[in-house]
Amino acid sequence: MTNILAIDQGTTSSRAILFDQKMAVAHVAQQEFTQIYPQSGWVEHDVEEIWASVETVCKQVIAKTDDIAAIGITNQRETTIVWDKTTGKPIHNAIVWQDRRTSEFCDALKSEGFEAEITHRTGLLADPYFSGTKVRYILETVEGAKAKAAAGDLLFGTVDCYLIWRMTGGKRHVTDATNAARTMLYNIRDGVWDQTICDRLGIPMSMLPQVLDCAADFGTTDIFGPELPILGVAGDQQAATIGQACFQPGMLKSTYGTGCFALLNTGSDLVESKNRLLGTIAYQLDGQTTYALEGSIFIAGAVVQWLRDGLGIIETASDTQALAETADPSVELYLVPAFTGLGAPYWDAEARGAVFGLTRNAGPAEFARAALESVGFQTRDLLDAMTADWDGAETAAALRVDGGMSASDWAMQFLSDIIGAPVDRPQVLETTALGAAWLAGMRAGVYPTQADFAAAWALDQTFEPNMDEATRTRRFKGWQNAIGRTRT
Repeated sequence: MTNILAIDQGTTSSRAILFDQKMAVAHVAQQEFTQIYPQSGWVEHDVEEIWASVETVCKQVIAKTDDIAAIGITNQRETTIVWDKTTGKPIHNAIVWQDRRTSEFCDALKSEGFEAEITHRTGLLADPYFSGTKVRYILETVEGAKAKAAAGDLLFGTVDCYLIWRMTGGKRHVTDATNAARTMLYNIRDGVWDQTICDRLGIPMSMLPQVLDCAADFGTTDIFGPELPILGVAGDQQAATIGQACFQPGMLKSTYGTGCFALLNTGSDLVESKNRLLGTIAYQLDGQTTYALEGSIFIAGAVVQWLRDGLGIIETASDTQALAETADPSVELYLVPAFTGLGAPYWDAEARGAVFGLTRNAGPAEFARAALESVGFQTRDLLDAMTADWDGAETAAALRVDGGMSASDWAMQFLSDIIGAPVDRPQVLETTALGAAWLAGMRAGVYPTQADFAAAWALDQTFEPNMDEATRTRRFKGWQNAIGRTRT
């Protein structure tokens, strides 16, 4: 067996991707599912719809071949599922990573000084983004949930964990270190679930899954047909870090999907950020933990979706580049896409989107350009914070990019211009799925070692900055001014 099936369970769709023996994409199946918005700032998914979409796309791809060695899983992180251990039924919709409903409780944690404990133990902040306060919300609001949890009848998991539980017929309640690290419940220094934090949030330890390496035996499944081992798991941004072969300290990648997530490999050094970035686990292999600094932007590709679905000024995402190229250069529009608050380095859950610099000349083209530019500006915010936090950040030769928006030459050129550094786009843009596939394939013995995999990384195009320093400084000051006005 030489092929690897990668399950990429994302925020808006589930995909199954078959990678061949040379780690090239052979087959892809994709299915979108419903986004549920119960009220402003709340985002949910129907758990059964997620599962059905995964089952459908996996069966479509598996039907193409009987040569599959293993399964790798990558997933939207922090999204929270609680289910009944006996029936397997979720007791609430999945609460998505974008959801901000627990912001008041997070503010209370900050007021009592508990955020410092959270940061020291988990590398994270007291923010609604993470799973911990979402679990607490479900236990507090679903009738009878607290009693059932106390009796050991409920299980919690991120999406990877729930998928594995379903795929193994309830035999395996496991996750990997990268997903555990995003829950706000996992002590990334000691590699254990944190009793102090769980007690403060009222979450019984019996709900929590076993934590494994990213490449490990997660169980076997025959639910899609043939019996297949699940040998690799990583949260989507860590999987992209692996897929980009960012294995050396100082290497940096940024993924542009629904949101934007930049990870800087810091090796064995867990950096405590002074600039509101996150310390997290980049990956864990053979029991050895590699850490990262992460900056999380909530809205990247989603701002293009908003142009399409909210404003109706484009029909497809690819229309954005053509519009941006025709924008009036004298109109410097700044779009702050804080639709669900601002992520790093601001972490302002109450901020909402705003547009600055409107004139009578501003139209669809200027909005399209401002939308693409907002992603570059937000990335610059993250990279500046990383450089301030860790001297090793300066050793990164270039920013490696991936995700849907990285296909836009215009957006990547502006990104290079505004950060003043080269931007490298790889030949394989499916780096998130590739990372999961490599983990499983390496474990199965059909894919190369870490060093050989890194050596095989192939460049598609480098974007070099061609904006003069004075313009770069002026444009970024304009962005900082827009951020300041948005937050006040």
